[in-house]
Amino acid sequence: MTQDLSNKATINNVFDGWRSISIALFMALVGYSVMVSVPVLSTAWVGLLGFTEEQVGRVAGADLGGLSVGAIVSAVLVARVNRRTLALAGLLLSIGANACCIVMVEYEQVLWLRLAAGFGSGIFTSIAVVTLGGTTKPVRAFNLLLFAFAFSTALELHTLPKLTMSGIYLFFIGLNVACIAFIRWLPNRALNAEELAQQEAAAEEIEDWHVPRILPVICLIAIGFTYVNIGGYYTYVELAAHADGVSKEWMSPVLTWSSIFAIVGCVIAMFCARFGLFKPLLVSLLVMAAIVMMLSVGITDISIMVSLFSFMTLWTFVDVYQTAMMAHMDRSGSLLALVPSVQGFGQFVGPNISASVLGAGLGYSNVFILSGCMTLVAMFLYLGVFIYMHRRSAVAVEVV
Repeated sequence: MTQDLSNKATINNVFDGWRSISIALFMALVGYSVMVSVPVLSTAWVGLLGFTEEQVGRVAGADLGGLSVGAIVSAVLVARVNRRTLALAGLLLSIGANACCIVMVEYEQVLWLRLAAGFGSGIFTSIAVVTLGGTTKPVRAFNLLLFAFAFSTALELHTLPKLTMSGIYLFFIGLNVACIAFIRWLPNRALNAEELAQQEAAAEEIEDWHVPRILPVICLIAIGFTYVNIGGYYTYVELAAHADGVSKEWMSPVLTWSSIFAIVGCVIAMFCARFGLFKPLLVSLLVMAAIVMMLSVGITDISIMVSLFSFMTLWTFVDVYQTAMMAHMDRSGSLLALVPSVQGFGQFVGPNISASVLGAGLGYSNVFILSGCMTLVAMFLYLGVFIYMHRRSAVAVEVV
């Protein structure tokens, strides 16, 4: 009977189709394109538009804060509105805002336009994440996303520094147009109750993921803290390295090659699957905090290479486990749709807190200490969820 349900789930689940997965992967990569290219954008805004270091943090924060708000709007509407229509609206808004950035270059103008561009990106990125979460095997889907993320990040970090400011915005516009060309591949609705039941029967699960709703909410908060760290670190890591005397000739290829280490994170995540979701996640967050804080004592050519390579490995590794955990806890996708929102919110808060630290004259060392502490907060939140589920399982065994 289980085998019959599994076969039926495979046949009926439109989210498992290669077209659905392909457009969701591509759309997610496009939505996260600004997030992964923040170091290059930060340098471009300083060098090409003359923004101050503090203004860079505000602009980056506005873009990613807009992504957060857009994802919230998408989460509210995703169950009621045709998903293709919703994604199309976000793509068109992003295209319009990026186009305006080409001709409007004053700080206040760019600040609001990046907010609008991020808002549009948040809408269609949320749709993409929910689409991947709707597959029968979400761990595999998100691993594919982060595997592709490594190559797209390398491409962007290699290409964008060679472009003018207008060229960078045109690059983003081109990606959005490509999404529109294949948007018909996107499923336009969620699975119904019967299809969800078939999907759950087909899934092979070790943990009992039927949990109180407060647990995925806590996990969302933990994702937010993780991305406060990522936002602060990634926005200022290149500028901090230059301030400590690391040359641009060294830093540029290190940034590009570090993105390839995202593949290492995906590979390690596959091998660690037998240890469950919690233990690898807790260890990786602890190590991530350490490699961020190590830059607080000074940056050299070697330390920045070690930190960046380790950071990119752990970023993808952590994301595989965080998104997969949310997908298991929230099969309907209503909370999963908020993952880009909390990611964007974290990357809004991170650069702004870091900008305030720099504005107060406290230096880059305190930026990295603060960012690392945010990761430790996320680790303790996940530890609390792990302890609850472990104790619940122990009680269930005793009852039996």
